Amino acid sequence: MTGRWGAGIPPNVNLDTPSAARMYDYYLGGAHNFAVDREAAERAIAALPATVAGARTNRAFLQRAVRFLVGAGIRQFIDLGSGIPTSGNVHEVAQGIDPGARVAYVDLDAVAVAHGQAVLDGNDLTAFIHADLRDVSSVLDAPELRKVIDFAEPIGLLTVAVLHFVPDSDGLADIMARYRDALPPGSYLALSHMSMTGQPKEFLERFKAVYRNTANPVVLRSRAEITALFGDLDPVEPGIVTLPLWRPDGISYFTEAPERFPGFAGVARKSG
Repeated sequence: MTGRWGAGIPPNVNLDTPSAARMYDYYLGGAHNFAVDREAAERAIAALPATVAGARTNRAFLQRAVRFLVGAGIRQFIDLGSGIPTSGNVHEVAQGIDPGARVAYVDLDAVAVAHGQAVLDGNDLTAFIHADLRDVSSVLDAPELRKVIDFAEPIGLLTVAVLHFVPDSDGLADIMARYRDALPPGSYLALSHMSMTGQPKEFLERFKAVYRNTANPVVLRSRAEITALFGDLDPVEPGIVTLPLWRPDGISYFTEAPERFPGFAGVARKSG
């Protein structure tokens, strides 16, 4: 990996522990991952064969959700736990429709941040913030975020394939309530999250076991628990459904029946 950012591996990167962001990059066919990530990712794939299709389906949901939100009038986005930039990033999708769309990416992984800042260099309508989404104040008050996001206007808050890395013990319900409260009326929350449904239980348990040995253990929640993360926001059609069923566009990476997808997603609007 040395030299891919022009200055070697970013400082403080732990090369001994797999990172969920870099494993996800590997599932998507990216190049910003290390041997420790690839080895863990292959164990996850062996445990749950739907892993790669699941990651790509999540990415496709993100892109569909952004297109929907731009169509609904949203012109600024906060992407929490955005991961390592790859093809079809939020700003590429949104600015492909409206060149004036603004995007703030947020991630804790140093590789994601270093590569993201390099990708966005020269794009004044975007920012990449190095922060922990669990520290709501540090995210929302970050000067880099405030340069591109206007809290007087509706915002699209994106939490795609990230909240299952936040345990209940970290106060996920309160974290999400604070983000929802900060959103101006007319804003939207787009969310996807893995669940213990759809796939054989033993596959999902083995998948969880792989992630216990990474920097980001995974929590698989029920549909009801995932729905609760939207609080009192109003879900748009078709509601909280398995990812392949959320406004499908005919492009599918998940070849099994949609109800066998191990996760749910939805988009909801803040009224007012």
